[in-house]
Amino acid sequence: MRRSKSDFFTTGSHDPPSQEEKTAAGVSPQSPESLGEAAELRQKLEEKTKEAEENYARLLRLAADMENLKKRQERERAELLQFANEHLVKELLPVVDNLERAVEHGRQLQAPKALLEGIEMVHQGFIKALDRYGVTTHDSLGQQFDPAFHNAMMQEEAPDVPDGSVIKELQKGYLMHQRLLRPAMVVVARNTQNETTSGQNDSTVQEEK
Repeated sequence: MRRSKSDFFTTGSHDPPSQEEKTAAGVSPQSPESLGEAAELRQKLEEKTKEAEENYARLLRLAADMENLKKRQERERAELLQFANEHLVKELLPVVDNLERAVEHGRQLQAPKALLEGIEMVHQGFIKALDRYGVTTHDSLGQQFDPAFHNAMMQEEAPDVPDGSVIKELQKGYLMHQRLLRPAMVVVARNTQNETTSGQNDSTVQEEK
């Protein structure tokens, strides 16, 4: 039985409206078609959400790659500035070598003091100028021979020092900003006493066998 609006207000009932009243008020129940459309929209929303997440992750990777590229370019630029004068410095090193030889020979021959002091001042000026560009000598005497920093010119018997150690420096080695600029030319010790001892040990082992 349908109730009029006056009956509803007079009775004060709060019962939910019936299906007929919903239909009369223009509210239709969800049809299978509307449910299918909602499911399709939900699926499309999930797909777009996943696509947006993938695009965001791709954007983060691209941003990280760009940052790494920027850092690498800055590092290469800094290295380029540090080693821009490398070829010029290499050309100057023989001049420094000759000045050192001149000072050494001048001391041996007891050259005039004023001349010797002048050569020493020029030599020290070169050393200070090279130091301002990060160029330093690589100490080799007493060190174990290292092919990364030394060029072995010859071997000499030296029973009082460890085998393979540098006993003479024919030409100094140089570093530029802690990177090898020129290897040192050295003479390497050959300890024949160790070789003899090693040979005796080997012969003793063979006799025991």
